[in-house]
Amino acid sequence: MAKTIRVLIAKPGLDGHDRGAKVVANALKDAGMEVIYTGLHQTPEMIAESAVQEDVDVVGLSILSGAHMTMFPRIISLLKEKGANHIMIFGGGIIPEEDVAQLEKLGVMKVYGPGSDTNEIVSYLRDNLAE
Repeated sequence: MAKTIRVLIAKPGLDGHDRGAKVVANALKDAGMEVIYTGLHQTPEMIAESAVQEDVDVVGLSILSGAHMTMFPRIISLLKEKGANHIMIFGGGIIPEEDVAQLEKLGVMKVYGPGSDTNEIVSYLRDNLAE
């Protein structure tokens, strides 16, 4: 039997719009994944700590505020400090294409923009987190 994928969905920073995060969280739940949604206004420290405490396989970060080049690298750094660099990161939101390439170089596995197909996200996670 395949291991259930555990996902933490988080909204870092002051971004107050969480509809996209909730849509992705529900799609992942519907696909049989265990999903923890942290809610709005999470600090990088809170997100990294929750990821470790919840023993997740992957963290999905949703950001629309434009702070992705600060928040994503900080969360990646905190996970490494906690010995949790095995936890993968994916993202979504309003992220310019040139920043997507930089984020992927930093270790973000995939970035999804507005209107992305949730089935594609489910498939990607299953394909890349299979044991």
